[in-house]
Amino acid sequence: MNFDFTPYRRSTVGFDRLFDLLERQARATAGDNYPPFNIERRGDDSYRITLAVAGFKPHDLDITAQQNLLVIKGQRAEPEDKHFLHVGIANRGFERRFELADFVRVEAADLADGLLTIDLIREVPEAMKPKKVLIGGASKPLTVVEGDASAAA
Repeated sequence: MNFDFTPYRRSTVGFDRLFDLLERQARATAGDNYPPFNIERRGDDSYRITLAVAGFKPHDLDITAQQNLLVIKGQRAEPEDKHFLHVGIANRGFERRFELADFVRVEAADLADGLLTIDLIREVPEAMKPKKVLIGGASKPLTVVEGDASAAA
């Protein structure tokens, strides 16, 4: 699927990163779909990514989290002493990338029953959370008189 963002780019300001991200993802997902994965929303600010990594052990996997990017790599050594008549279980290495929104961080990772689960949480810093602004009250500090619930300037 090829989507043209040109009309949106002409009428928006400051969304270049978003459009670049969408275009990059469209190109990247056109290829390999290994390993298969799920992305689950578990709450308002929590998510879980589950990858099917049958046959991989914890030491075969590398998870790197950096600002706005999660990279999961898997690399297994080729078995030297086995002679397969049929290979239906993928043994190849992989690299899967997930773009993360601002303030999303990895909370935990676990490998069980051939499934790698990575829990993510969004933690917006206090300074970035919305605040109520009082009209005309910005230049005067708000004080509370003891015993009086009303505020006086």
